[in-house]
Amino acid sequence: MKKSCVFLLCIVTVSLGFGQQVADSLYNPPILNPEYEKGEGPVVLIDEGHFNFHTKDGRYGAFAALLERDGYVVDGYKGAFTKEGLQKGKILVISNALNEKSVGNWVNPTLSAFTETEIKTVKKWVEDGGNLFLIADHMPLAGAAADLAAAFDIEFTNGFVFDTISRGPAFFNKKEGTLLENSITNGRNASEKVTEVVSFTGQAFRSNVPVKQLLVLDERYVNLLPDTAWVFHKRTPRREADGWSQGAYLEVGKGRLVVFGEAAMFSAQLAGPEKNKMGMNNPIAPQNYQLLLNIIHWLDGKL
Repeated sequence: MKKSCVFLLCIVTVSLGFGQQVADSLYNPPILNPEYEKGEGPVVLIDEGHFNFHTKDGRYGAFAALLERDGYVVDGYKGAFTKEGLQKGKILVISNALNEKSVGNWVNPTLSAFTETEIKTVKKWVEDGGNLFLIADHMPLAGAAADLAAAFDIEFTNGFVFDTISRGPAFFNKKEGTLLENSITNGRNASEKVTEVVSFTGQAFRSNVPVKQLLVLDERYVNLLPDTAWVFHKRTPRREADGWSQGAYLEVGKGRLVVFGEAAMFSAQLAGPEKNKMGMNNPIAPQNYQLLLNIIHWLDGKL
């Protein structure tokens, strides 16, 4: 138990060190073969109507800029999800949505970020040919999106997944079998092949329907389920995470769905007073941006 307590103390220390997170406006990775000419691609909507931690002009600024350089048109989605609103885009990105009552109050119980009507609307939109990229981070962000995920038979866990060996960012690679070989990781050609990506503390999820896993957690990982975000103690419930996912994809009716349990890996942020790079801009994660492009290409039907 002493070893576990030391491990948890390290986690808390690392998390508190990040502090304020802002977008890295200078991040500009190469795109060898843009999918579209500038501004001629489909519309990608980034949810901004549910107190999202990541938005187009905020912490997902680099996310949006990358897609725009690939030719997509990126807009923020304001307000509740409606049939008419969703029809304005081909791809919908929902990243780290929250219920208003959870803003600045990261304790259980975690309330859904979406109404029952919105969940039914989004599911029907996907079944009819829409394409959803659902991203929900550690507690309480996973819990806030759990009902929406459940509509697609995906089970989110409202906790924190940690690598018990490295006690830091999680590395997923094809050599160890934690990053799987598939259409998304292979890309459109050999230059887009992804062999390793990194996530920066998220949740674990599993599916009750057949899915294609992208990021697979192994026996090194533990899933901690605290009552308050980033507060851990010896009585904090824990689960083994071996075999669970942190990234997966599937077809739903006429549409497509990609699900990830970590959001920072698709951002490019500067964290804390030292402006530590976290996300696609971190030197340890040079292929994260290519994975993001491959995901969008799959949702767009290009893979």
